[in-house]
Amino acid sequence: MEIKKYRLTLLLFFSLSALILSACNKYTNTDGTVVNMPVVESYLVAGDTLTVKVYNQKSLTDTAQFGSPISGLKVYVSDGSNNVQLTEAAKGTYTYDDKSFLATGKTYTLQFNYLTFNVSAKTTMPAKPINFTTQYSTITVPSSSGPNALVDTLDKLSWDNPGAVNHVLVFKNSDGSSFPIGRGNRPSDFQLSAATASVYSLTDRSFSYYGHYRVLLFSVNQEYINILTSNTQSSTSQNLINASTNIVNGYGIFTAMQAADTLKLTVYSQ
Repeated sequence: MEIKKYRLTLLLFFSLSALILSACNKYTNTDGTVVNMPVVESYLVAGDTLTVKVYNQKSLTDTAQFGSPISGLKVYVSDGSNNVQLTEAAKGTYTYDDKSFLATGKTYTLQFNYLTFNVSAKTTMPAKPINFTTQYSTITVPSSSGPNALVDTLDKLSWDNPGAVNHVLVFKNSDGSSFPIGRGNRPSDFQLSAATASVYSLTDRSFSYYGHYRVLLFSVNQEYINILTSNTQSSTSQNLINASTNIVNGYGIFTAMQAADTLKLTVYSQ
């Protein structure tokens, strides 16, 4: 059961992260030619199947979340000792099933050719977070507070972080949006960047919904923090800005991460 819940939270993490990549649009050069570089989406998790998804960039008027998948590529990933070719499990989705391939501390290099581009990226698998704890398993949030009200710390999440590694917290509300607190239309499931801290304070403004939460802590690399904080909302027809990327001759992200054990947190009404 815990493995199932863990994978559900991973799916949440990836779906939240995918929203960041949906802004990768096609550019044109000054001569009017389209720069048609691919978009890569790959989150490496230690002990899991290696998966790389490759899409076309969207046109500026495309309302789909992603461009069309790119099929027929020869995609390779190296761990410094072994260079493996991935199998196309579905159109545009390339996998390698040996779960021992992804391990802590190893650096992975992605490489494939697309049109005239030699596409590549590199990332290192961070260590798994340890000693992830919560000060309280239940907290009480007031039903409403004015804009000038004092912000109270209701709980503290903490973990060991001697190497000042970047971390992200993912919150999954199993009750969905059934019990709104009344603070706008923010989603019931969300993620927060803890940057390089070893403690994160939750306040009454951290939540928009009451209910039962599963909380997962991920150790992540700087490339993920960069794409998470990219200001893609400022793009205009005169100033197009794609999300931050660590892909050479492409867009998107190729990154590695590990997750701590899931904590449970219940948010009650006052």
